[in-house]
Amino acid sequence: MKLSSPVTAAIRVGLFSFMIVALVSLVYHASKDKIAENEYLDLLHSLQAVLSPDSYDNDLVNDVILLQTQTIYRARKAGKPIAAIIQSTTPYGYNGDIQLLIALDMQGRIIGVRVLKHKETPGLGDKIDLKKSDWILNFAQKSLADNDLSLWAVKRDGGLFDQFTGATITPRAIVNEVKKTALFFQHNQQVIFK
Repeated sequence: MKLSSPVTAAIRVGLFSFMIVALVSLVYHASKDKIAENEYLDLLHSLQAVLSPDSYDNDLVNDVILLQTQTIYRARKAGKPIAAIIQSTTPYGYNGDIQLLIALDMQGRIIGVRVLKHKETPGLGDKIDLKKSDWILNFAQKSLADNDLSLWAVKRDGGLFDQFTGATITPRAIVNEVKKTALFFQHNQQVIFK
């Protein structure tokens, strides 16, 4: 029995589709471990930008909890808590969300802050990026206990932190988010490390 032309075409399309799906599946399974490893190393690199690798001895990437929408990486040395790195996002950037990593020691002192992702205006608000400016380093070694909370603001608002010429919204958003995150840590430290 001879197959009609439309039936033959359908069989060919079906076989071709099957081969493509099989190829995509093969590539996925062959590369998924490498992708997972690269994601792990990228996250570890970001975490180590705010917390020195010699200050902890646990698997920082996998010692993580989610608490009230905050992702928190817990650093320990010899089983004892030494710091938390909180991934936090402020929606108040000039051009939208700014994603941060904020590391705090057990006394609530800020170890480091880095911007993970932003869409701020190049040449103005992008000075929050360490590649463009060292402004983000101004948070290191500061604590809410050091000053009146009202001083945790940009200078234009009567606070201690510089803003950028022509760009106050971006630094204001970050200062407020760092303050908010430090308060969150202060109020939830026992839960974070239970």
